[in-house]
Amino acid sequence: MEKVWLEKSYPAGVEFEINPDKYNSIADLFLKYTKLYKNNVAFINMDSSITYQELGQQASDFAAYLQHDLGLVKGDKFAIMIPNLLQYPIALFGALIAGLTVVNVNPLYTPRELQHQLKDSGAKSILILENFAHVLETVIDKTDINQVILTGVGDRLSAIKGAVVNCVLKYVKKQVPAYNLPGAVKFNKAMAKGAKLSYMPVAVKGDDLAFLQYTGGTTGPSKGAMLTHRNLIANVEQSNASTKNVYEIGKEMMVTALPLYHIFALTSNCLCFIPFGGTNLLITNPRDMVGFVKELDKYPFTAITGVNTLFNGLLHTPGFEKLDFSTLKLGFAGGMAVQRPVAELWEKVTATRLLEGYGLTECSPLVTMSPYDQESYNGTIGIPAPSTDVRLIGDDGEEVEIGKPGEMWVKGPQVMKGYHNRQDATDEVLKDGWLATGDIATMDENGFFTIVDRKKDMIIVSGFNVFPNEIEEVLVTHPGILEAAAVAAPSDATGEMVKVFVVRKDLSLTERDVIEHCTELLTNYKRPKVVVFLDELPKTNVGKVLRKELR
Repeated sequence: MEKVWLEKSYPAGVEFEINPDKYNSIADLFLKYTKLYKNNVAFINMDSSITYQELGQQASDFAAYLQHDLGLVKGDKFAIMIPNLLQYPIALFGALIAGLTVVNVNPLYTPRELQHQLKDSGAKSILILENFAHVLETVIDKTDINQVILTGVGDRLSAIKGAVVNCVLKYVKKQVPAYNLPGAVKFNKAMAKGAKLSYMPVAVKGDDLAFLQYTGGTTGPSKGAMLTHRNLIANVEQSNASTKNVYEIGKEMMVTALPLYHIFALTSNCLCFIPFGGTNLLITNPRDMVGFVKELDKYPFTAITGVNTLFNGLLHTPGFEKLDFSTLKLGFAGGMAVQRPVAELWEKVTATRLLEGYGLTECSPLVTMSPYDQESYNGTIGIPAPSTDVRLIGDDGEEVEIGKPGEMWVKGPQVMKGYHNRQDATDEVLKDGWLATGDIATMDENGFFTIVDRKKDMIIVSGFNVFPNEIEEVLVTHPGILEAAAVAAPSDATGEMVKVFVVRKDLSLTERDVIEHCTELLTNYKRPKVVVFLDELPKTNVGKVLRKELR
């Protein structure tokens, strides 16, 4: 599609193209800015902080340990299985400057999921939170892991506080199940060893693998997207170009409630804030909304990322509306569709814009972003990031007209090399440099894209396409509904019908109330025929609703 609309859609001063080779690697970027902003606070977690200089030194210590004690060399796979703790950036950047490929692992994985990812990636070593060590114990013999580094939640806090936190979690709250991992090394001991060793700089190129980032297996085992250093650097440059004139050097604080092992927070929070010398406020347990709000009350945060469910949860947590939002500049939403009632309430409560973007693991992840000078929520995912081409392909394989739905295809320097060990899956989605995303979208005359839904989630009623996002957005406009999800259910009469799952705000809400609400706002074939009430919807680790489980 021609980009004739960019000049009127992009904010003033934003360049249409970026340089994906600005840095040789993430290691180069990291080492440059940890020296430049050495006195700035890089990360805060549980009231403990680490400066850029301290982060640079501790990452070098960890890298030295990996190189000397573990014997890991450039290209080896290193797994990290911990939530948002100070240990994460230390280990992440230590591994990257040692030339390793990081394999991010969800700490909540089942033994089956963990075994698949470790075996498929070929990871040789793993850093794991001791709370989940018992899961690793059950599968480690079926993987290539030969060295385990264990850490506790309090390991990077002050000595006294850290000991108390670890003791309470283990002996009072019983959150550390018994495990047996002979030869495992404690993180702080590894750091102490590394501090006595010399980090050996490694030449890393843009095309070298930085991450094996596993993406959800909706029809089978999860696949490892091969993301290079150049992919991630490109995405950092694209994201930061899109927010030009918003951030100030050394004056920004990003709220990081999404887990850093997820591609959204990894890039948008952890990596993107480094060139600004910004601070990441790490939230370890965002499910504790009351505690989350108390944490926000302590700091003058300027930006926050999240998914629709996270923003909705904050808005419905007592005390959130009383926070001081005077320093907040922007909220960034992605990962799932933002519902208009949530976006509008966010703007009303915080007096700031909630900007929706779109991305996917295979694109590092950013593809489109709403312009930062957008006056208010408009229901779109914005315009393509700099140096990104997007086209919409219809069922006939041809580009669709403006306003018509089609599958999004993406081309740009942020697109992955392919799936690890899965040439068949790679060939299905990479076509002549274009990535077929599987998402259905439309584009308006100004170049703004709107996600209609996932191709695989579409409901077909008597031959008509019904998109769950539309149903869900209508449902949550009802004052008695907190959350909702729509899926396909079999129907003898129409092939498929709409079935909805509802979490109530008003416990007196009935099935009839829900259907009558939809009758006013949806044409007949889109109306739900079955309503199921739940206490909560099943969600992923970042809060995306799991429609496949509801199906």
